[in-house]
Amino acid sequence: MESDGIALGSRGGLRDRLALYGAQCSVFFRGFLEHPRMVGSIIPSSRFTVRSMLAPVDWGSCRLFVEYGPGIGTFCRPVLEKLRGDGMLIVIDTNPIYIEYLQKTIRDKRFRAVLGSAADVEQIVRDHGFDHADYVLSGLPFSTLPAGVAPAIAAATHRVLRPGGAFLVYQFTAACREYMRPHFARIDAGFEWLNILPCKLFWGWKTADEGEPVAA
Repeated sequence: MESDGIALGSRGGLRDRLALYGAQCSVFFRGFLEHPRMVGSIIPSSRFTVRSMLAPVDWGSCRLFVEYGPGIGTFCRPVLEKLRGDGMLIVIDTNPIYIEYLQKTIRDKRFRAVLGSAADVEQIVRDHGFDHADYVLSGLPFSTLPAGVAPAIAAATHRVLRPGGAFLVYQFTAACREYMRPHFARIDAGFEWLNILPCKLFWGWKTADEGEPVAA
């Protein structure tokens, strides 16, 4: 696997790691200031949230993993560490600051950073040669998205997922569940205290016997 030239390949001491973390937080905070309604937090998710959120993923069967709102790549690196060699990670963000940062710092042939809307995930997935995604992860703040965007994202995500796939969502509120419920018959929930702030976790599963989504 080709690794991230900055984060994964760094062998420096504590000073280097702190400098890297400071640079990442600076980029993250700048993106928040410019697009506050599209960023869920001014602080990246903790490693505990990452571990809990990704725990149900069957990496052996995952060929395409999609993430909405990747920020500075807090989830990207753990996903790439676990993703199979012939898999792909596509991240989608409307903020060019984050997309440019990720394109410069993550050097992995399985990684694609796309400037665009999560509501267009179906076209983006097709543009990269796939019919469906296995898992879709989102940290987008559903409660503050512009009108109509959250339901459009939830519906498009359900359509793009393969049967057996899942929509993984972490939030500070439970607002996302209201948008997921019309499309996902099974939604598992959790909570992660070891995060700033503590956050709610949701996994919406697209079961093999699901019919068409119920109208919202």
